[in-house]
Amino acid sequence: MALFGNKSEGGLMDVIRCDEQEYLVWKWRPSGEANSTKRENAIRYGSSLRVKDGELAVFVYQQKDGSMQDFIVGPYDQTIKTANFPVLSSIVGLAFGGASPFQAEIYFINLSGNVQVKFGIPYFDVFDPRFLDFAVSMAARGTITFNITDYKGFIKLNRLISFELEDFKKQIKDAVTKYVKGVITNIPAEKGIPVLQMERKLLEINEIIASHIKTRLETDFGVNVKGFDLATIEVDKEGQGYAELRKVTAEQTTRTTVAQTDVNIKNLEDMQQINAGNIEETLGIQREEAQRAQRLQTETNFIGAHALDQQTVVLKTAAESLGNMGNIGGGGGEAGGGMNPAGMMTGMMMGGAMGNQMAGMMNQMGQNMNQQQNTPPPPPQIQYSISVNGQTAGPFNWQQLQQMLQNGQLQKSTYVWKQGMTAWELAGNVQELSTLFGAVPPPPPPAV
Repeated sequence: MALFGNKSEGGLMDVIRCDEQEYLVWKWRPSGEANSTKRENAIRYGSSLRVKDGELAVFVYQQKDGSMQDFIVGPYDQTIKTANFPVLSSIVGLAFGGASPFQAEIYFINLSGNVQVKFGIPYFDVFDPRFLDFAVSMAARGTITFNITDYKGFIKLNRLISFELEDFKKQIKDAVTKYVKGVITNIPAEKGIPVLQMERKLLEINEIIASHIKTRLETDFGVNVKGFDLATIEVDKEGQGYAELRKVTAEQTTRTTVAQTDVNIKNLEDMQQINAGNIEETLGIQREEAQRAQRLQTETNFIGAHALDQQTVVLKTAAESLGNMGNIGGGGGEAGGGMNPAGMMTGMMMGGAMGNQMAGMMNQMGQNMNQQQNTPPPPPQIQYSISVNGQTAGPFNWQQLQQMLQNGQLQKSTYVWKQGMTAWELAGNVQELSTLFGAVPPPPPPAV
């Protein structure tokens, strides 16, 4: 980067401008005055100032009470006048009539150009917080791009005099190296990223570092970070720490997998046991309901006979008492007493009533017998046990087996057994159960 500008016009007046192609900060000096700071800073009032678009001209006035600056943002191409330079208007003495030179350092700052710095960090140790005994060596490379937007903040943090871009790049590079190394070292603990997975998390780590570096460079150097690219994170896979960490993590993963498999098997066994218990409970409830229905049916079948027995007892008692009706109202108590007509009439009346009652009972019994003859016989009273998941359930009657068939709990491939059978047999092979499966439609015929 050139330090000296070329004077484009002769005479006492100067044309102040920057003809550099690539620069960040450049100081203007008139030709032939490079060895005299006082003379090179002497600017003739009325000289021309040319500032291109994307440039900034900074006039620095060294005064007893400190430095003061005038800032001219391009594009600008005019003669230097106090109206456009607030600070200059206050320091140019009227005694000189505006014709004497004034002292000022003039710097051009590139506001549109981007500066790119490449960095490389040699191997450094990174620890996984879960296994602090194993240090894994890592290296990192990348690029950072920045420019200047807050020029006042930049001038406040950096000396413009004797500014060298390469020295400034080195300062940025050293700072970026420190920040990148610090962030990568702490990422496993702060972000929960395992050390062995950091290579695959490059984009995520890049975003973390970029957000951190942007704030630090703006605060420390007054530059705006336009881009940060972490090109690679390289792990020393030949190092002992890497090999040991891989081994211990593999062992832990294996143990975790085995433990999870055991848990899954235990959960499956528990679920099967619960299902078997539910089936057993359901079948028990069905069995109790069937037994209760059977008891009610039996009581209904025999309730008529029980009532007939009770009525027979009543009629027999009444018949025994009928023979004594002739003595009702006879009086006298003699052994050969005569017949009492009133008693006989009463006996005849009671006899007629009893006859009518006996006839009604006989008719009712006949109707009950006819109804029983027209009622279809009950299903066969069979009792079969079934095998459910290797456990015996039952025995179950015909109605229960029908319900189990409808629910899919009984199939032809289900093993059954009842008293008298020598061994368990498939339900589809038992002749007695053939009518039970007859209600199930056969499979459809094959398509033609």
